[in-house]
Amino acid sequence: MSAGASLLVMASPAWAKADTGAPAPKEQAAENIVVRATPLTGEADELGNAPALTATHATSIAEHLARTAPGVTINEIQGNPLQPDVNYRGLTASPLLGTPQGLSVYLDGVRINQPFGDVVSWDLIPTNAIADVDLVSGSAPQFGRNALAGALVLRTKSGRSDPGIGAELSAGSFGRTTVRGQAGGVTASGFDWFVAGDHFYEDGWRAMSPSEATRAFGRLGWSDAAGHVALSGHFADTNLTGNGLQEMRLLAADRRSIYTAPDTTRNRMGMVVLNADRQVGNGVTLRANAFWRTIRTSTLNGDVNDDALGENLYQPNAAERAALAEAGYRGFPTSGETQGNTAFPKWRCIANVLLNSEPNEKCNGILNRSRTRQYEWGGTLEAAIDLKTGSIGHAVVVGGSWVRGTADFGQTSQFGYLMPDRTVTAVAGPGAFADGTQDSENAFDARVDLHATTSTLSAYALDQVTLGGPFSLDLAGRYDRVAVRNRDRITPGGGTGSLDSSPVYQRFNPAVSLHVRSAGGSGLTLSWSQAARAPSAIELGCSDPESPCRLPNALAGDPPLRQVIARTLEARADVQRGILHARASVFRTDSSDDILFVSDNASGYGYFRNFGKTRRQGIELSADAKVQNWTFSASYAYLDATYRSPEVVNGSANSSNDGPGPGFDGTIDIRPGDQIPLLPRHTAKAAIGWQAAPWLSLDLDAVAVSGVWARGNENNAHQADGTMYLGPGRTAPYAVVTFGATGRLREGLSLFAMVRNVLDKSYATAAQLGATAFDAGGRFVARPFAGPVVDGERPLLQSTFFAPGAPRSIEVGARVRF
Repeated sequence: MSAGASLLVMASPAWAKADTGAPAPKEQAAENIVVRATPLTGEADELGNAPALTATHATSIAEHLARTAPGVTINEIQGNPLQPDVNYRGLTASPLLGTPQGLSVYLDGVRINQPFGDVVSWDLIPTNAIADVDLVSGSAPQFGRNALAGALVLRTKSGRSDPGIGAELSAGSFGRTTVRGQAGGVTASGFDWFVAGDHFYEDGWRAMSPSEATRAFGRLGWSDAAGHVALSGHFADTNLTGNGLQEMRLLAADRRSIYTAPDTTRNRMGMVVLNADRQVGNGVTLRANAFWRTIRTSTLNGDVNDDALGENLYQPNAAERAALAEAGYRGFPTSGETQGNTAFPKWRCIANVLLNSEPNEKCNGILNRSRTRQYEWGGTLEAAIDLKTGSIGHAVVVGGSWVRGTADFGQTSQFGYLMPDRTVTAVAGPGAFADGTQDSENAFDARVDLHATTSTLSAYALDQVTLGGPFSLDLAGRYDRVAVRNRDRITPGGGTGSLDSSPVYQRFNPAVSLHVRSAGGSGLTLSWSQAARAPSAIELGCSDPESPCRLPNALAGDPPLRQVIARTLEARADVQRGILHARASVFRTDSSDDILFVSDNASGYGYFRNFGKTRRQGIELSADAKVQNWTFSASYAYLDATYRSPEVVNGSANSSNDGPGPGFDGTIDIRPGDQIPLLPRHTAKAAIGWQAAPWLSLDLDAVAVSGVWARGNENNAHQADGTMYLGPGRTAPYAVVTFGATGRLREGLSLFAMVRNVLDKSYATAAQLGATAFDAGGRFVARPFAGPVVDGERPLLQSTFFAPGAPRSIEVGARVRF
């Protein structure tokens, strides 16, 4: 059990049990076992359970992990509490298309990384239906694709584990309201049932940032002495606003401000899962599941059109004025409109849309719309067999799975102009959409209409070998065959500009662990493991350097990409001495053929390519203890995440680029040893719990994180000059403190209060270098510098964009249990 999670479980066990009806924390094996866990069952490190989730009052599983789990951090790039990137040991599970996914996430035996981009939508997971949160660390081959850093395993509640009725209502800062309810029970005939649901709404702490999410879960099971079968259903409907990064000067002037709007994501998900297990005699147990799910996603993003930066967007010429007049527009200037007297130009944009000439250069805004419809179905079957060969025991598991997923992805980009509130107003006309038809040398086609199918056939085997005495050996291996079939409905036939492709990826990945365990419960584990990640459909659809794409807004051609292979060497120690439980891990993960998005120019275009080698290595330390009415825990993680191969990438916003002068487009050289952006080197967590009275418990936890390198500063060499380059190349260190109190008024009824970011610290979890379209007062500026002019191009003002963390907030609520 992780130190932070264990503290929060122990801090107020009476309240957690009374309020949630959840079982007590399960006893954890002393050693961190890599290969005992399988997609359907097994042991793994516990990062949380229902009482722990109740104690943290976490908005999502991601928030709970960020506050309690050693080595886990988040980047709030999307700017929404339900859409963070979750990083573990330098690898990521993210809801953002195009982010390399390095963690597999399982829910009741079903891998919930989505078919199209392997993304993980944290907003679709019903938090109050979760019974256990476990982590299999290291490259975990038995969990298949993306398990490069490990696998996060979630299990839901049942009527047997959580009988009774419970409800919770809370309200807090920024218009946040949360309602949760659950009910469950067991019948005399062996059936158990459980239902849970929640609704979340907030106005958001930033401007124009409302979000809401509704999730529901139901489960019907039946058990006898030999087995169990359960049918569960999941439903989610979320509508989220993620206004993302903000330029440093605008953020300093108003922390609530946003760069552009709208930025919304609508997710609707339905999933049905059938799980069963049966003891068939002679030490043999069969387990199986089957599932079906559908996910519909639509996005609307209003962005700055970077192609317009450096252009003359102001006074319309004679042909443009004629087009405006013919279309019935009035009030446009006949002369004299300049950058100095027009903060938010629009007339040249409207005219060029009408003329279908150069809206890509004259419109400073663009509205990107996308829709994705995904279906996935499949199943897993495994057999667990206990064998003995002489004095050597074997606990063998053999299994296989088949999963098929389809995705239909479509996108359009419509030109528009920025308003003073930084929303984008779309323009209608012959040149309204970025479809490549414009009479412009820089016209681009951002349309996508793609059908993708991914089929995965897998077989795996595990063997826990008892060698006698304190020694045991775990062996595991998995074979995956992944077939991806992309079909382009706009440009079929393959070749540059077409998305058609049909690659097949095959790989066998092994793992081995040696355990030594003392009679007192302490243990030592040495392990080596390997896992692979086949390129996703979106990566394959954007991998042609001759036809770069804009992500997540467009896809282009697809030369074949190779699988990412990760190999992890790890040593772990677990010590139990009286009231103290301490753990230490030392690990190194070397990845080959890592997939990197390489920017092609300053406009955000680029393509995916195999990078070479990267390394993520470090240590994790954690400890927890309970002394009378006090509980304590602490953890520290050191992560050294570096590139191990040289590379040349676009660095237009990086002061060290090789462009013709400051502010111009250019490339930067990545050298072996340069730090990978967005990954903190140091993370420390601590928590204290005090049972102040039989009816009152108090909890305090803190997370401290060192700064991270900004995306765009992959060579770690960017330096601000205050003129052309305004911001730093990394974020500052930060620490966030959370306080909670729970009071039990009577049996089954409690009140709670929670303060996040108690000290009201201003901090950022991520950063990115880029050209800014605004001045310090928030006015649009197309040409920040009069010169120099090189090959018709002008320098742009480059700055640092930060992902701001939320300010102090207060939440109060009541919980009832029958």
